[in-house]
Amino acid sequence: MAFAWSQQAGIELAMLRLDLLDPLISGNKWFKLVHHLLAAQALAAEGVISLGGAHSNHLHALAAAGKRFNFKTVGLLRGNAQDTPTVRDLQAFGMQLHWLGYGGYRERHAAEFWPQWQARYPDFYPVPEGGGGLPGAQGCMALIRLVREQLASLGWSDYDAWWLAAGTGTTAAGLVLGEAGAHPVYAALAVPASHGVAAQVSAILQEAAAPDAHYQLFEASRAGFAKVDPELLSFMHASEAASGVPLEPLYSAKALMALRQQVEAGYFARGSRLVFVHTGGLQGRAAALSQPLQTCSAN
Repeated sequence: MAFAWSQQAGIELAMLRLDLLDPLISGNKWFKLVHHLLAAQALAAEGVISLGGAHSNHLHALAAAGKRFNFKTVGLLRGNAQDTPTVRDLQAFGMQLHWLGYGGYRERHAAEFWPQWQARYPDFYPVPEGGGGLPGAQGCMALIRLVREQLASLGWSDYDAWWLAAGTGTTAAGLVLGEAGAHPVYAALAVPASHGVAAQVSAILQEAAAPDAHYQLFEASRAGFAKVDPELLSFMHASEAASGVPLEPLYSAKALMALRQQVEAGYFARGSRLVFVHTGGLQGRAAALSQPLQTCSAN
C-alpha cells in the first residue's frame, strides 16, 4: 500500500493506492472476494462461479485467484462472445466462460437464474456480480485498518471522511460498516441510478444491522457506464500528469473528478482531510481508452 497526497482549495487528500496491491488480483477486488472464497473453502466447493462483462475487473481478479490458488472458476458474461484483453486473460487463467447475451444477463436477478447454473455446476460456490453482498462488504472493512496504520506517514492523527467510486456499492458499504459512524463515507456513483447501487448498499447495511449508517452517494456516472467523454478524459490525463498516479476512466477518474467538483463547490470545510480510495481497475484501462469518445452530460 502507498499514499499519494495533495492539497487543493484547503483540502488535504490522501490516496490509498489499492492499484499497487497485486499485479493481477488488484484494487478492491481481493477484499471483496476474500470472505466469499473462505465460504467456498469451508463448503469444500470444487470452484467458484460469478458474473461480469467483457472487461470485468471482478472476473479478472477471480480468474487470477483461481489460477494462483488452484481452484476452478466459471464466468457468466454479459453480451455475445467478444475478444478483449480481459477475456483473453480469463481464458489464459483457466476460467470457463459462458456468454449469456444481453437479455440473458438482465435475468441475473430473477429467482430462477441461479438454480439453473447451480444444477449445471452443483459443487461451485456462487459469488454475486462484482463480489457484492454482505461477505464482500465485510472483506472491505479491512481497508480502514490499512489507512489507520499509515496515517503517521502523512503526519495525520486522524481523517475526516472517505471518498471512492461505487460500481456495486460493496466497498462503500464495507467502509460504512467498519466505521460504525466514526467517519462519513462518500461514494461517487460510476454507474447510472438504474443499476441499483443505492438499494444494494441499503440492503447490505440492513442485513448487517448497521448501528449508524453515515454515508452519502453522489451522481458521477456522466450519463452512463463505460462512456468516456472528452472532459473526463482531459481531466484524467491532467491528473495523471500532476500526480504521477495512473487512473482509468470508468471508476477512479470519475470519482476523482466528482470530488474536485464538490471541493470547488465548497462542500467540504477548509482543512478537511479526505481519504480517496484508488480501487484499481487498471487492467481495463487500455480497452476503455480505445473506445470512441462519446459526448455525454452529467445530468
